[in-house]
Amino acid sequence: MSNLSALQQLAAQLSRSMATQSAGIGRKVAILGAAGGIGQPLSMLMKMNQQVSQLSLYDIAGTPGVAADVSHVNTRAQIKGFDKDGLADALRGADVVIIPAGVPRKPGMTRDDLFKINAGIVKNLVEACGKHCPGAILNIISNPVNSTVPIAAETLKSLGVYDKRKLLGVTTLDVVRAKTFYAEKKGLDVTSVDIPVIGGHAGITILPLFSQATPKVALTAEELDALTKRTQDGGTEVVQAKAGKGSATLSMAYAAALFADSCLRGLNGQPTIECSYVESTVTEAPYFATKVKLSTEGVEKIHGLGDLSDYEKAGLKAMMPELISQIEKGIEFAKA
Repeated sequence: MSNLSALQQLAAQLSRSMATQSAGIGRKVAILGAAGGIGQPLSMLMKMNQQVSQLSLYDIAGTPGVAADVSHVNTRAQIKGFDKDGLADALRGADVVIIPAGVPRKPGMTRDDLFKINAGIVKNLVEACGKHCPGAILNIISNPVNSTVPIAAETLKSLGVYDKRKLLGVTTLDVVRAKTFYAEKKGLDVTSVDIPVIGGHAGITILPLFSQATPKVALTAEELDALTKRTQDGGTEVVQAKAGKGSATLSMAYAAALFADSCLRGLNGQPTIECSYVESTVTEAPYFATKVKLSTEGVEKIHGLGDLSDYEKAGLKAMMPELISQIEKGIEFAKA
């Protein structure tokens, strides 16, 4: 397959609504952190999405160059780039805001180390969203997502504009990894594979439900444990492979583009199902990732866990103290 045809297929996947009822409905998407390692490829992928009529790129520096580069892609979306003084203009009128801003994880850096840097960045950006586009759907990518989503919620609550249906943590990369690793291990066509991933978005809080995989293929205990741990440690695998020169940027951009596409299709009247980290009552954790139905107002329905295997029940029990601790840490930071 040529590179051109591969890109054309990806463009088609990211713009499935082009020839359906959403065709002609243009949405404004803002990317905060657009000049970064995730932001640049994500900007290109969102430029390829035919549901986007306006693409607003923001970062503290370097954004005009990214905007000029991406603007040459011959698709529908009109591009504007904004540097540090243009955040308000970048956000006004946005339907979906994607936030990958923050520092990437480096070798030896824990998600707790990331928290110390990224928590303040997310708080300030979400505060601007609350002021300038309070009705937008927010897609939070900035790690650690287990904490940054609660930070975003508390920030929006303080402004009186919090809508739990419109705040979503992007855990799609965990799903993408689980599908890829499972398909590779069992010799399956990855495009036919579906695997829900529940919990959070860090280490043991990531729990792929291989017992609910489609198609269902038997796994030995060793295979199940190895696939689960590889999915949980996927980010570390990339950090180590890049030898200190980056983290999972390209795969994260791809996953974020898929999730944003689903949010846009939901807004445009084509409900979709995705896994996402949201305010939830499915477990004792106040925020939790399960399958959710995305519709015209964001999250329309939060699905339950389904039937879990004994291995998955043990994983769910083991994650809870850590997940709840990370959530509380985010809430405490936002209220401090």
